[in-house]
Amino acid sequence: MAKKILKKFLPHPDVITKNRWIKLLGPRLQDPYLWHINRRSCSLAAALGMFCAFIPVPFQMVIAAAAAIWIRANVLLAVPVVWISNPVTMGPMYYFCYLVGAEMLGLEPGGFDFELSFEWLLNGLIAIWQPFLLGCFVVGTVSALASFLLVRILWHLHILRHIKIRARRLHNRRRRVHGKL
Repeated sequence: MAKKILKKFLPHPDVITKNRWIKLLGPRLQDPYLWHINRRSCSLAAALGMFCAFIPVPFQMVIAAAAAIWIRANVLLAVPVVWISNPVTMGPMYYFCYLVGAEMLGLEPGGFDFELSFEWLLNGLIAIWQPFLLGCFVVGTVSALASFLLVRILWHLHILRHIKIRARRLHNRRRRVHGKL
């Protein structure tokens, strides 16, 4: 069921691999495993996307896509998971990362005035870069592990539910055939 739902929203692998721009990127990107929807590739893609969402650089999607190709995870799922980090959520996410990093380093979280300017990046970021990057790494790692396990557990529960439904159908069919209904 989950596989069917994902297949509705994702393009068919043949459409992707036969695209002229993708062909230019070489045979590695045409690996069909990068586009398969299975428990391994989807759980890896979710974990990878969550980790990349906490990397404080622009173009996180490119990093997620390259890493998905490298570890052979589903590229089409890894990239959208990165969108958890967007202009609306980025501020609270990164502030939380800073607080986690400051707590881990035993620092008192200081108040700072953020400005979206090159000057602030040079001067203001110097004071907070260590707790900020440590927090991003720790929160990204924990989020990646949690999303990996969540996808695995949900996939497993879905399979168990599907097995129970099939067993119930088979049982009902046998009862009808033997006239016990």
